[in-house]
Order: sequence, then structure tokens, then C-alpha cells
Amino acid sequence: MEEQHGTGGWHGRVLIGFDLETTGTEPGESRIVTAAVVEVRGGAVHERRGWLADPGIPIPEGASAIHGISTERAVAEGRPVREVADEVAQALVAHWRTGAVVVAYNAAFDLTLLSAELARHGLPSLADRLGGARTGPVVDPLTIDRAVDRFRRGKRTLEAVCGVYGVTLEEAHDAGADALAAVHVARAIAERHPRVAALTPADLHAQQGTWHARWARDFQSYLRRQGTPDAVIDTAWPLRDLVPA
Repeated sequence: MEEQHGTGGWHGRVLIGFDLETTGTEPGESRIVTAAVVEVRGGAVHERRGWLADPGIPIPEGASAIHGISTERAVAEGRPVREVADEVAQALVAHWRTGAVVVAYNAAFDLTLLSAELARHGLPSLADRLGGARTGPVVDPLTIDRAVDRFRRGKRTLEAVCGVYGVTLEEAHDAGADALAAVHVARAIAERHPRVAALTPADLHAQQGTWHARWARDFQSYLRRQGTPDAVIDTAWPLRDLVPA
């Protein structure tokens, strides 16, 4: 990848906010409804791209209630999900190739779902497009926040964490708004936690894998103690190994 020179560490680089709104909560089964890729330079939006997909399956009412897209609208206005998944993957890979960092809140969900869509439609994977690496550098504010403020009580939704870090979320569950908010939260975490800001993108990427695995093991143990003895929380980050439906 081409090295990109920024100021002030990874959070001073070009950051690419990425978010999906979907038909459900299981990344191996759910489909893309909307997607956003937002390029942020120095905290300001430089470019914003958005997609509306026809996911090819009905959108459950519960999902529509969250993101506001009905099956009827997706069919009438959306593009085939195969085309959307391909273009989103192309956009992320193009940014990674410039040395940019992709920021996604709960990255393991969005990147795994995108990867499942690519596989479902016979499209090249992210690794195929990147020449072997599973992804480029990723920053997941959820994973980092869980690590640096481990014992804070309360929800860890994007909306809640925006409140903790003083970030304005204009319209929750709009892919573009969520993608931009994730970038602002990542920058705020870096400002509050110098040890996170000081890491290189590669080192932060690796550290997040360790942090996520620790959280997953702890949460799995908690669920089993609470009466779900067969609970399994995936330790993989930022991509899970799922067979697409």
C-alpha cells in the first residue's frame, strides 16, 4: 500500500467512515439495505458516498423501524445488492490502497456482512482485492472504548458512546450519519487516550484484535454464568468466519 503522511498519528490521517444498515443482526444471513463510505480529512467531510440496495429479500418490519427503509422503497429505488456490495468493497479497497484507515463502529459486523454478500454473489473477496490481506487497517471505536474504559456502566451503542465523548449524532441509523459519527468518536478517543493515539495503524489494528478477543471471552463467561451454558461469542476481529446464507 502507498504510505499516507498525516499529522498527529493515525487520527490525523484521512479516516474513512463506513457503515451498513441491514435486514437483520446476523452478519452471515442479513443483507445490505443502505451503505455509506465517508472520507474525513482533518475532522471535516471531504467526500460522502451512499447506496440504497434492493436486498433481494423482504426487509423485516423491525429492521425497517430502525433505519426507515421499507421493502417497497428498497425494491422501487434500490439497486441490486450485488452491484452495491461490489462498489462498496471497491471503495474501501481503494481507500486502503492510499494508506487511509477505515473506521467502523462494531466493525466485525459490517465487514463480515459485506464479506458474506461478496461471497453470496460470487464476487472477489476483500482479500482477493487487496492481494492477500484480509482487510486494510481498521479502527473500531466500540472495541477501543470497551478496552480503555472497561468498567464503565451503561450501554455501548453508538448513540450512547457519542454522548460519552461529546460527539453529535445527527440521525442515528442513517448510514452516512453513523459512519461520520464513528470517525468523530475515534478521533475523540485518541484525544482522550494518548496511548491509543500513539499507536501506528498496524499496531492499533493488531491491538484491537487482542482487545476484542478478551472482551468476547469475558462476555461469553458472563453469559454462561447467567444461565446460557452454550453461549459462544466469536473472538475473531475484524472479520468473522461465516458461511453466507
